[in-house]
Amino acid sequence: MTESGPPCYDEDALFFHAVTMLISLVVALYAIWSSTFSIGKMALAFSPPVFLTGFRMFLAGMLLLGYLVIAKRSSFQLKMKQWGFLFILGFFSVYLTNILEFWGLQYLSAAKASFIYSLSPFFSALFSYIHFGEKMNRRKWLGLGIGFVGFVPVLLLQTGSEDLLSVWKFLSLPSLALMGAALAGVYGWVLLRLAVKQSDISPFMANGTSMFLGGAMALVHSFFVDSWNPIPIAQGHVYDVTKIVLILTFLSNIVCYNLYGMMLKRYTATFLSFMGLLSPIFASLTGWVLLGEPISWTIFCSTAVVSMGLWIVYKAELKQGYIVRKQPEQELS
Repeated sequence: MTESGPPCYDEDALFFHAVTMLISLVVALYAIWSSTFSIGKMALAFSPPVFLTGFRMFLAGMLLLGYLVIAKRSSFQLKMKQWGFLFILGFFSVYLTNILEFWGLQYLSAAKASFIYSLSPFFSALFSYIHFGEKMNRRKWLGLGIGFVGFVPVLLLQTGSEDLLSVWKFLSLPSLALMGAALAGVYGWVLLRLAVKQSDISPFMANGTSMFLGGAMALVHSFFVDSWNPIPIAQGHVYDVTKIVLILTFLSNIVCYNLYGMMLKRYTATFLSFMGLLSPIFASLTGWVLLGEPISWTIFCSTAVVSMGLWIVYKAELKQGYIVRKQPEQELS
């Protein structure tokens, strides 16, 4: 009777399986994240965007920092330079990004807002080149070009209140606000990647502190521009807004922000931003279910075109070595 040796596993097969699992996790991340556009639009019916940003982010920051106080107080032992870094992160990634996003969301469908927000890979490629020296080759430029072609038809979709705020043909102020949110958001994610990889700050600490600071900035801003009588929430809807903000806080700030921070250890900001191009599909479905918004097949078709660019960029980054192959046992651990 012969002894059977240990089972043999093909390294490429294990690597493919591990990468598939990780990419599935990224897809799930954006499926959850995209639902926040519809949920946030529900809250905007009862409260202004600046206050909502402050309320949500300040609450999320308090929860995350409260957890760290109990679980890992050593996370707060940071140098002055690191605190300054987190302040800048809070301004761009939390305060500026979310105020612009919520303001524009008032006038756009959840699906279109999500799609415009997906402009982030163009900014991500630029910032990654500046901060990390990630080179742009022909394949990446081709992927970005295909993505831009797929992006244009959605900008041409203007209806209702958005059309009243047009500034030039297919551009409106709400669309520009979402583009500004995407720009500030990507710069914030690049800063987060620097914080996690180079400044030895945990994703929980970086997210919690930036949310707390950005939320505080938004609340101060709200005090001067919103009607506090006694708070900027429509009468009789305090419970509704609080419930929606708690849901948004859990899904986006607690689950998605921290999962994204962990994904940044494995993938580049450019690739993760491209994966975000799947969000409009999920946002269309949640907008239809929660808000009764009609599904736009233009957004679906444009997403398919842009996804072609996503795959080209992903393959280029894999070949360049920015998406690093680890040993199979490390991938599955």
